[in-house]
Amino acid sequence: MTFYINTEHLRKELAYPDRYQSQNLIKSSVIVFFIILIFLLLFKPFGVYDPELKMHYLFICFFHALVPALILFVYFGVLNYFRKTKNQTKWTLLQEYIQIGVLLVLIGTGSFLIRDLLYNNPNNWSWNYLFEEIRNCLVAGIFFYFFLRLSSFYFEAKKGSPFFLQFIPLAVEPEKTIFKPNLFISTQVKQDDFSLDIDQLLFAKADGNYIELTKFDGRQISTEVKRISLTQFETQVTNYPHFFRCHRTYLVNMFKVEKVSGNSQGYLLSFNETSIKIPVSRKQIDSFNSYYQELRNKYIA
Repeated sequence: MTFYINTEHLRKELAYPDRYQSQNLIKSSVIVFFIILIFLLLFKPFGVYDPELKMHYLFICFFHALVPALILFVYFGVLNYFRKTKNQTKWTLLQEYIQIGVLLVLIGTGSFLIRDLLYNNPNNWSWNYLFEEIRNCLVAGIFFYFFLRLSSFYFEAKKGSPFFLQFIPLAVEPEKTIFKPNLFISTQVKQDDFSLDIDQLLFAKADGNYIELTKFDGRQISTEVKRISLTQFETQVTNYPHFFRCHRTYLVNMFKVEKVSGNSQGYLLSFNETSIKIPVSRKQIDSFNSYYQELRNKYIA
C-alpha cells in the first residue's frame, strides 16, 4: 500500500501571524509563561526528588516557565529582524512547523543548561539529561502549540470574523467604468515621472523607496521598477477605487483578482495572468471583505 501525505496545504502562502510580529511578542511570551507555570504547578508532570532541589518547587516552576518565554521572545525577535532586513513576506505552515521545531529544541537545551541552578545532581551535565530535556520539551511543546492554535481558531470564530467561502471575480465591462486608462504619475524627481495604463496593472509591490509594477498587456507579464514609494503611488490612484492596499507592501487591482483562498489568518489573491499570489494581511481581512462587497454592489449589481 502506498503511503501518501498531501503537503500542498503546507506550502500555501499565508500572512505572517500576528502572534510572532514584534509588537505582539511580549504578549505572546507572557501568555506562554503563565500557561506553562500554571500547568507545572497543577500537574507536576516531571518527577521531583526533594533532596535534590536547591529551592522551593514554586521557584523551580518559575524558572522552567521563564526559559521558554524568554527564548520565544528572543528567537522570533531575531527572526523578525532578518525577515525585515530581507523584506520577506512569504510564510507557510511548513515554515511555521520548522521554526516551532527549532524553537522547542532550543528551549529543551535551555532547560538543560539551568539544571545546575535548580538541582543538586552530579549528573546534571550528562548526555542523558540533555536528551531527556529536549525530548520532554518536544512532546510537551507540540501539545501546547496545537492547544494554543485550536484556542486561537476558537476565539477567532467567536469574534465572527468573516472569510470568503466563494469569490466571484469583479469582471467589470469597460462601458460600466468611467476611468481613464492612462494615468500620469508624478515622482519626487521630475525626470522619473511616468505614464501608466491603469487597466494593465495587476498589482504594485513596495521595495523601499521604489515600487515594482506588475502588468499584463494582453500577451505577456512584465514588471517595471519606478522611483516612488508605495504610499506616494497610492495617493495618486485614489480616484481609481478598485485599487486596494491589502498588505503593508502590496496594492492590488481588485478588478484583476480571480481567486481568493485562505482563512481568518490571512488571504492569498490569485490572478489568471500569473502564478504569483498576493497576501492580504490578517488586519486587512475585514476591510478587504467590505471593499470587495462595495465594488460588487457598485459595478456588478
